[in-house]
Amino acid sequence: MLKAAVLGATGNVGQIFVQLLNGHPWFKVSVVAASERSAGRTYSEASRWRQTTPIPEDVADLDVVDVEPKAVQDVDVVFSALPSEVAGKTEEDFAKAGYVVVSNASAHRMEPDVPLLNPEINCNHVSLIEEQRKRRKWDGAIITNPNCSASVLTLPLKPIYDKFGINRVVVSTMQAISGAGYPGVASLDIVDNVIPFIGKEEEKLQTETLKILGSPTEPANFKISASCHRVPTLDGHMEAVFVELKRDADPESVVAAMESFVGEPQKLKLPTAPEKPVVVRREEDRPQTRLDRMEGGGMSVVVGRVRKDPVVGGVKFVALGHNTIRGAAGCGVLNAEYLKAKKYI
Repeated sequence: MLKAAVLGATGNVGQIFVQLLNGHPWFKVSVVAASERSAGRTYSEASRWRQTTPIPEDVADLDVVDVEPKAVQDVDVVFSALPSEVAGKTEEDFAKAGYVVVSNASAHRMEPDVPLLNPEINCNHVSLIEEQRKRRKWDGAIITNPNCSASVLTLPLKPIYDKFGINRVVVSTMQAISGAGYPGVASLDIVDNVIPFIGKEEEKLQTETLKILGSPTEPANFKISASCHRVPTLDGHMEAVFVELKRDADPESVVAAMESFVGEPQKLKLPTAPEKPVVVRREEDRPQTRLDRMEGGGMSVVVGRVRKDPVVGGVKFVALGHNTIRGAAGCGVLNAEYLKAKKYI
């Protein structure tokens, strides 16, 4: 078993890291770190546990330590659920100290020597770690997972991009309130309402999608336009996607490409990898958030309503993914599994 630390362990994504790592066959949480107001208390005392399963017994009594390398010792991998405003320098400090940091924060995602991994799609981008270590003169590494909406979008786009090519993508998202963290959006703002703005979300969705679908050194070469909206669902981001193809294809051919798609995590049989990264539903009214967000343990993206689009010259469909599992902690755990399989950890 490899020892793991979780930074920002008391926050919502930090709790999900702890939850997903409970009983993991490869990783065991041995250190939990959080802000000064939590440090020195036990995890059960400091963490206002908000998950549907009980707080893991072997983590509950761990003492929360400060978020700094000298307080986090004797671990093999560091999972970061830190807020982006503090993640930048802190994650760099851990990498300088020799730790491999698997980050959910946005601080380093778009840096040219940092892998931004949605691993079924671009696990070959781990090659950037060597460039990162050489350029930054450290023995550790920082690896990031995508923004929650980009995690959902890029999985069904990957088989389309590989088989038919893409000229343009237009996407409109309906994003759950858990994506705003805790306490998130005020109830008087979101109940009986849709908010047509999420700060910096559209920019992240556009730039991260192109980085993920590109080569390790060049972004993908197509245009993408996003409009992002907060809706009153708890978990699960839904996206209406319109794709202009380079090569004409009927909807059934696109469905076949998505249904047959697997990535390196499936071939390696990594513990968190879903059997099918993209699940296609053929009912006219699916996917639905409440019914489909836990497909593949929350790691699969569910696609439905694949049909011809008369305007963009391609196809349109609806995609749904669990934003705090595939879109956050689950993708981070899968990234760490891939790093272990490839002996980076």
